[in-house]
Amino acid sequence: MKRLVLCVAFLAGYFSIAQEDEKERKTALRESTNLTWEGNKELSENNFIEAEVDYRKAIAKSDENHAAPYNLGNAYYNNEAYAEAFGRYKQAGELAEGKDAKHQSYHNMGNVFMKRKEYEKALEAYKEALRNNPTDDETRYNLALAKEMLKKEQEEQKNDQNNDDNKDNQDQKDKQDQNEDQKEGDNKEDQKDEGDKGDQGDEEKDENKEGEGDEKEEQKKQPDQGDKPEDQQQEQQPRPNQLSKQQIQNLLDAMQNEEKKVQEKIDAQKIQGVKAKNEKDW
Repeated sequence: MKRLVLCVAFLAGYFSIAQEDEKERKTALRESTNLTWEGNKELSENNFIEAEVDYRKAIAKSDENHAAPYNLGNAYYNNEAYAEAFGRYKQAGELAEGKDAKHQSYHNMGNVFMKRKEYEKALEAYKEALRNNPTDDETRYNLALAKEMLKKEQEEQKNDQNNDDNKDNQDQKDKQDQNEDQKEGDNKEDQKDEGDKGDQGDEEKDENKEGEGDEKEEQKKQPDQGDKPEDQQQEQQPRPNQLSKQQIQNLLDAMQNEEKKVQEKIDAQKIQGVKAKNEKDW
């Protein structure tokens, strides 16, 4: 009996607490909804700051009010704050229990991705929206547009890649042509050097020929010696500072004549006598 009384008391207390919690939940949801309406009013009057404050209060009051983050997401979207808008749409989609509410949240998330040119992510968002509401023509249209934009983007990327490859190939070809031109220029320079060496050799040959010509010219100027032996030619052509045999003989004869005259004078003086020399040799 006591156990039964305790169980009844426990259940009564549990239901009382549950009722109290439910009451608080409903009160919080009602207050959050009222704040959402206040935010909608401020936003319709272009008071974005006041509307943002009301929406944030509504979100803090209750996590069951998906309308508050959804409407705040719309406010951010219209002000081109796409990152903040996406966060609020995502929050609304997670809080929403009905398919219509989820459809709207994912549809608008797709719109944010389209604005940010993230077409692949937009595709996934629109597909999720259609899972919750397959009959929405606007979502289907946006999905087709996202597919078209993604295809165009991929084609442009492919063309850019091809252009980059062609540019790289052209740069490589230009580099090869430049190397070939450099190599050809070096070969021409080497050939020019060899040509200069050849010209120098020709000049030396010309100088040698010219020297030989001068020697031959000098030989032509010398009198013809005939077939006389070399010794006889040297006798007839005395070298500089060297007397010929005839000149030497003439000098010897002159010296003998002078000696003869001196001897005759000496003999004459001996006959006449020697004079005394009285001056002193100081």
